[in-house]
Amino acid sequence: MSFRMHHICKGGRFLIVPMDHGFTIGPVTGLVDINKTVEAVSSGGATAIVGHKGFLQSIDPEVLETTTGTILHMSASTCFGPDPNSKVLVASLDDAFRLGVDGISVHVNVGGSDDEPKMLSNLGQIASESQQYNIPLLAMMYVRGSNVKNSFDAKAIAHAARIGAELGADIIKCSYTGDPGTFRDVVRGCPRPIVIAGGPKMDNFSEFIRMVCEAMEVGAAGVSIGRNVFQHDDPKLITQTMAKIIFENYGLQKATSFYESHVRKFV
Repeated sequence: MSFRMHHICKGGRFLIVPMDHGFTIGPVTGLVDINKTVEAVSSGGATAIVGHKGFLQSIDPEVLETTTGTILHMSASTCFGPDPNSKVLVASLDDAFRLGVDGISVHVNVGGSDDEPKMLSNLGQIASESQQYNIPLLAMMYVRGSNVKNSFDAKAIAHAARIGAELGADIIKCSYTGDPGTFRDVVRGCPRPIVIAGGPKMDNFSEFIRMVCEAMEVGAAGVSIGRNVFQHDDPKLITQTMAKIIFENYGLQKATSFYESHVRKFV
């Protein structure tokens, strides 16, 4: 467990780039040329990438830095389904061992689906198996769905994060509340490391990078951000910028200066 965990983090901090979106919403921008994007984020300092089994099988091993681990995503749904918030298991621990990954992940939407009990049951089952076989488990815990009035409600996010920890996940992914004070309470209420989600693609760089800085300042262990990385004009640079924040404690001003001094000029 320690060896595998060491391969998906650096000094107890995480820079994870999930790329499981091809299953959910299709071959969107950034996920058409898989190897190009994986090489960019890996060379930019990502500690791990997340993908479904077919995605991971399609990666050329030579584009992955030795410092970048792999996490098999085990649950999914599609945007075409009757309830996109209902996640089902689509992989197993056997798949994880066959692929030689460093970790696994499961997605649960709390409060927004009639299938919440089944998703919680699946997470509990996978958590038990992951502990038995010493493989780190990332639980993606979202407050999301038709019954949810506010997906960024701090108390609801804290509750969702705690559920993931209570069921035995090793790392918890949740949404940032939008406020460092309330997110500090989320971190305090969860006995496992928390990484923040990025959500939909943001057009405002300052808003995005501020979110990362604020989360780290109040105790987050890192990020698990997909679309705001692989759909960025320069995935390597945005990954490098987050690496400066996460591993070198860059604040907002210093991180912004780093980014602006390296950004490519598009005509």
